Amino acid sequence: MMVGILGCGAIANIITNFASEGKLGVDLKFFYDRDMERAENLASQVDGIVVLNINDMLDQVDLVIESASPQAVMEVVPHILERGKDVIVMSLGALMDPALRNHLDEIAKQNNSKIYAPSGAVVGLDGIKAASIGKIREVSLVTRKPPKSLGISTDKETILYEGKARDAVRKFPVNINVAAALTIACGKEVDVKIIADPAVDRNCHEVHVVGDFGELKTTTQNIRCATNPKTSILAAYSAIKLLKSLNENLKILT
Repeated sequence: MMVGILGCGAIANIITNFASEGKLGVDLKFFYDRDMERAENLASQVDGIVVLNINDMLDQVDLVIESASPQAVMEVVPHILERGKDVIVMSLGALMDPALRNHLDEIAKQNNSKIYAPSGAVVGLDGIKAASIGKIREVSLVTRKPPKSLGISTDKETILYEGKARDAVRKFPVNINVAAALTIACGKEVDVKIIADPAVDRNCHEVHVVGDFGELKTTTQNIRCATNPKTSILAAYSAIKLLKSLNENLKILT
């Protein structure tokens, strides 16, 4: 499988490192970023090709990893799908817009392409997806991050947001993909609390779900990417595992 990357930031860097060690299970070859130097740095690790326009890779690849921004999901991903190419969407917050999600789904159906959404920086989505077959009555997320990861400076615990996932994604578009992933997985909008906490050095997510299945609680404490503290290493790992699973004969799914 030939793969290209749209957006050469922290997540793309981790994925490319795995590819350079022969651990990815696919052929990562094409790179695009508005910052040409970032694309060139990653491409050099795998003898890859930097393209000046995303269109320049689409005749060559089977799948594109979007690791750029919610704006890229809105503006670029539709065109990728129209060309019959599969897409892994890392900027899941964009998919909180039902109109956009339905639009992308329709394009994918018309062009026999697929949209993949990795589990990202939280554990337990497999169980939540299974639980959503029954009725889910409550689902909440408490995200606790170091202030720097949330783009602020404070020396005391500060609640930055408390409300529904859709508004949280709009206010913190690069910090709260977990809320989007949970909402999409369970089919019910998540109640979200975002806390800047100088006492923690990891990105922490506490999930609580109650429904016909019973009750589920998970806590994830993520190591942050060295190059971008807003991003958790687990988010990149989830994309790597998804890529590897595409070529596996034995798949453990919900």
